[in-house]
Amino acid sequence: MRKSKLWKKLLGVEHLVFEDGDIEAGLDGREVLVFGVRPDHGHRCRCSRCGRRAPRFDSGEGCRRWRALDAGTMRVYLEAEAPRVACPRHGVVVAAVPWARPGSRFTTTFEDQAAWLCAAMTGTKTAELLRTTWRSVQGIVERVVAELAGKTDRLAGLSRIGIDEISYRKGRRFLMIVVDHDSGRLAWAAEGRSQATVRAFFDALGAGRAAALAEVSADGAEWIHDVVRERAPQARICLDSYHAVAWANKALDKLRRRLAAGLRATGEAELADTRWAVIKNPGDLTSGQKTTIAALARINSPLYRGYLIKEQLREIFTAGPGRGHALLAGLISWCARCRIPEFVKLGATLRRFRDLIWNTLETGTTNARVEAANTHLRALTKRACGFRSPGAL
Repeated sequence: MRKSKLWKKLLGVEHLVFEDGDIEAGLDGREVLVFGVRPDHGHRCRCSRCGRRAPRFDSGEGCRRWRALDAGTMRVYLEAEAPRVACPRHGVVVAAVPWARPGSRFTTTFEDQAAWLCAAMTGTKTAELLRTTWRSVQGIVERVVAELAGKTDRLAGLSRIGIDEISYRKGRRFLMIVVDHDSGRLAWAAEGRSQATVRAFFDALGAGRAAALAEVSADGAEWIHDVVRERAPQARICLDSYHAVAWANKALDKLRRRLAAGLRATGEAELADTRWAVIKNPGDLTSGQKTTIAALARINSPLYRGYLIKEQLREIFTAGPGRGHALLAGLISWCARCRIPEFVKLGATLRRFRDLIWNTLETGTTNARVEAANTHLRALTKRACGFRSPGAL
């Protein structure tokens, strides 16, 4: 095998000609390997925007260097001229090189390696391992993602989707995400938390593919529901069961705190250590917490009734259609006449979203896959250790 072909394989480059090579001292004093190269005849004088041939304009800024994959412990650079060409469509631009993306000072294989490492470790650790800077790693990730985004149509074939928002940074900075329930993949994401952001998704989806949507799951945000009804009226909107039960837990906790404050004012402390006992699922209760729940039936009827209402709401989502419909109707009636303000309000909320809860019972669609995507995004945000733009995330 010729030496030039061997180096092409090792460095993951092609469509170039090796002219010479030498070992030099790098900026940090360590030795680096520098290859003088040039594009082969078929890849010279091409526009870096569209890839078409264009006449040479001038020599540009002279020679440039591109960081390539390391050769063992030694850093490797490719050095070549960077002339400018006059493209009829894009004007005067720097000529494309077959071993690197436009605007990059790293080879394509080096950037692909860096992007893969960023998915498995922090950007800081990736920069340390590859002996480059954190800002260079961020730029690499943005270029690789932008290139892949142009090759994959994530909105194709959507039928069952979930919509949710996640805070990616302090100061109420939100991302809106759309997840495909059938594949579990993230289909779309954009910065914002408003009807305009939801409409931006449907604009990207298009009227034809919006008409193919069958089910859309979301939390109780009616500003999401309104846009879905406007752009995809045939889709069934399913209320996420987790958020519905969370409403009941919130009402139960407000009731507990109100009753506890009243008992403290009279010098009693009968509700001590009840917070987690009434919120946790029955199967997760400790023996002591089970005893606490049993005692509540005797010493505090309102809190115990609130606990039973919360548990019946959980049972509704496991009962399925038919029995679930009957349980929901009974629960709404129970809340209306329970004389507990927090749960009277919960009953009114459940009545307002009754049709959406019916859709959830009949289809079984929840935001579970969306919450899983949120968990991955939170892990990426933490692992990124400082990404400030949602595009990089």
